[in-house]
Amino acid sequence: MILTLKKDDWFHTDGFPIAVERRNPQEPFGLHAHEFSELVIITGGRGLHVTGEDSWQLGAGDVFVIGGSRPHDYLNMKNLRLINVLFDLREISFELMDLPSLAGYHALFHLEPAWRKRHDFKSRLRLSPKDLGIAGRFVDELDQELNKRDAGFGFLATAIFMQLVGFLSRCYGCSRNADSRALLRIAQTITHLESNYADAIQLGELVDMSQMSKRSFLRAFEAAIGCTPIAYVIQLRIARAAKLLRQTDDSVTEIAYAVGFNDSNYFARQFRKHFGVSPRNYRQHHIV
Repeated sequence: MILTLKKDDWFHTDGFPIAVERRNPQEPFGLHAHEFSELVIITGGRGLHVTGEDSWQLGAGDVFVIGGSRPHDYLNMKNLRLINVLFDLREISFELMDLPSLAGYHALFHLEPAWRKRHDFKSRLRLSPKDLGIAGRFVDELDQELNKRDAGFGFLATAIFMQLVGFLSRCYGCSRNADSRALLRIAQTITHLESNYADAIQLGELVDMSQMSKRSFLRAFEAAIGCTPIAYVIQLRIARAAKLLRQTDDSVTEIAYAVGFNDSNYFARQFRKHFGVSPRNYRQHHIV
């Protein structure tokens, strides 16, 4: 049976959903999974990253994300040094703002983990020594806030974590690696949807952006995101509609049209399917 690391054992007793674990060097641990995700930054040495049947060579500057359910381990380590930033996005209360407009964010956090086996880990992010140093400084600041836990640490630690995420996403977006560029093309279709969710979506335009066949694009998109592009757009529209219901006095019909629905009844059905209540009932229970 694969060991599953529990949040209660690795996060602070106050339940704050971000933690930093440094391994200088990484010691043998055994194949394991987590109840949280890990952002892994390799700072030195060498080793193999093992995920079940597959293994990939690691070196300084490699950065990748491990989802909670993915078992992994490190073998053949030669002074392998790394930083694990543990996080649970479900528990982080922070507005992403325009972070999803960065193709590198989708590529690093969603696409690369899903395509790791297919690309033989070649689409990973590898930081230059300069950028590795910058990432390290963000981690140092994050670690300091988490250790001191002064008043307001939660806000500041979350802000620093998001700075790190944004910086690494920008770094991925600048990658010249051919496999990384392939993932970025798919990521660009996601950012296009994020920015234009209220407009009529043309599947052919997304396929052209990806430079893939229609069948390959749809398979790749669903493998990475977990749904079709159309279903993803509906999720984006519903999420935006919920925000407008909370923050404006616009009518349900006005909001439906504003987020891209041409039929308010269809909007209401989709909203209820997602939230379990009608848009009007949702608004009544979320009045500030």
